[in-house]
Amino acid sequence: MSKENSLLEEIVALAKRRGFVFQSSEIYGGLNGFFDYGPLGVELRKNIKDAWWEDMVRRREDVVGLDSGIIMNPKVWQASGHIDGFTDPMVDCKESKMRYRADQLFASEVIVDGDSLGWISLIESEIMQSDAEGMAEAMKRKAAKQGKMEEIILKPYDELSENEQVLVPSPATGKVGSLTPPRDFNMMFETHVGALRDGSSLSYLRPETAQGIFANFKNVVDTGRVKVPFGIAQIGKAFRNEITPRNFIFRSREFEQMEIEYFIPPGEEEWRKYHEEWINTRRNWFSSIGLTSDCLGEEVHPQHKLAHYARACTDITFKFPFGEHELEGIAARGNFDLSQHQEHSGKNLEYFDEERKEKYLPHVIEPSLGVDRTFLAVLCSAYTIDEVEGEKRTVLKFHPRVAPIKVGIFPLVKNKPALVDRAKEIYKMMQRRWNVIYDQSGAIGRRYRRIDEAGVPFGLTVDFDTIEGDGSVTLRNRDTTEQKRVSVEEAVVQIAGEVNP
Repeated sequence: MSKENSLLEEIVALAKRRGFVFQSSEIYGGLNGFFDYGPLGVELRKNIKDAWWEDMVRRREDVVGLDSGIIMNPKVWQASGHIDGFTDPMVDCKESKMRYRADQLFASEVIVDGDSLGWISLIESEIMQSDAEGMAEAMKRKAAKQGKMEEIILKPYDELSENEQVLVPSPATGKVGSLTPPRDFNMMFETHVGALRDGSSLSYLRPETAQGIFANFKNVVDTGRVKVPFGIAQIGKAFRNEITPRNFIFRSREFEQMEIEYFIPPGEEEWRKYHEEWINTRRNWFSSIGLTSDCLGEEVHPQHKLAHYARACTDITFKFPFGEHELEGIAARGNFDLSQHQEHSGKNLEYFDEERKEKYLPHVIEPSLGVDRTFLAVLCSAYTIDEVEGEKRTVLKFHPRVAPIKVGIFPLVKNKPALVDRAKEIYKMMQRRWNVIYDQSGAIGRRYRRIDEAGVPFGLTVDFDTIEGDGSVTLRNRDTTEQKRVSVEEAVVQIAGEVNP
């Protein structure tokens, strides 16, 4: 097992043990690609969404909110191109019944001194090149072939010719000839609306939240007292029937998005300026929730890989345990979506710009990220094993802003009513501000370890000096384990400064 996979397994185990994430319907064997969030998980998700909404909507004068329906008129998806074009290439193994995305299944011919020994295949990963080279060496040894091996060049299965595809073995069985040719697989979940179940009732669970924003563009312009440039933000569930959901909650079939469609005037200079501004805005926001610059990166999509309507797209990436992958995409989408909805609906969606004295369909910059993917990045970034007084501890170093629980409040001992009563008074007072916990069981050191593993940034202990002295309490910092005496009022001010920057 690789070090990266081992780390991810540790994080997944902790997520279940501490009530962050469970496999959906686990008592029935689960359902691949679906997850449930436990008591700490729902708090972390809510705090991430609240931080995003606070910074991207409430603290800006140029962005308003929307909550559109999960099920919309299917003509929305016809106009957007999802019904005809929202597909991934799928490959089946006829023997094992395993299913693969063709662009995530890689293969290479193994050639020694000009002679082909056959093909190898494997699923995309960060270490697939070294794995492939190891497989090729094993094939060479098994064939007892001497000589120089040519470079192993991995190609996606869907980029191979038909003659090459029939030579590729299945990753599941190793047998040649058991893989089907790639075929398009539409990832939208179908459903039916109304009493009838026929073609007229067919509808879809939305595969993205963006189209709800475009379909409501005119409603927001007419009612929202907005003017270009402005954005419409939305947080909501989306559903994609992924062929191969993987890497825990990174790629799942039910997920939540946080998206902004930022409408701008047409023009080359305009979109370039706003695109760059949004990249910087979004990178700074990740820092505000504890994702440091050393774990973030950027990937600019090459022109030949852009959607046909896109001018540019830059991904903000994160170094997950399984490799560096997209965390958020920031795309310059042109005016494709509004153009399509104007054409298919027959409604005029043009915007009259009073400053320019002209009508136009605004162009769009789209910053889009997943709540679940952000959740995983925050969890991975926070996961730490360090040593305190010669003892190893597992600690989640969440930024206080998104930590599920902000403060743990403890009486030093539980058999002194005066200590317990004062601790409960403080607990009730702080409960009005934040999500806090009260714990009086076990030694104080053990209680500290429990909140460390849950990612609680502050511990507040009521001891004998609190009730017999100046009323001060011991405030403990999770990351440094430093403890200091402060008044309750000072503790509230210090915690508030970290939790509500």
